[in-house]
Amino acid sequence: MANRSTANSIDEYIAEFPPESQRVLEELRALIKVGAPDATETISYAIPTFDLNGHHLVHFAGYERHIGFYPTGSGVEAFKEELEPYKSGKGSVQFPFGQPLPTGLIRRIVEFRVEENSGKVSK
Repeated sequence: MANRSTANSIDEYIAEFPPESQRVLEELRALIKVGAPDATETISYAIPTFDLNGHHLVHFAGYERHIGFYPTGSGVEAFKEELEPYKSGKGSVQFPFGQPLPTGLIRRIVEFRVEENSGKVSK
């Protein structure tokens, strides 16, 4: 997807991608739902977003060569060592297409964000 999405739902957003990218985006979406079953899905900043307790929990986005995962700065910092194999920034990490998603790590990051969101942070 080269242009900014105009999707109104995560389903619409994912449908904008080629089938293989859709599969990986759906896998990430499912992992987030497992770790944050009470979160609601929305589109914010033109990308898929999960909200909990009135706050953004995590975002994700598809690109040509990777999936961007945005668990905020604290979510990246708390798992900095485990995220070393991936390109990351202050609040983002890139998971390259063609490599398996680090499912356990993603689940733990989402669970951390849920705890942080509810005021009970522990790693």
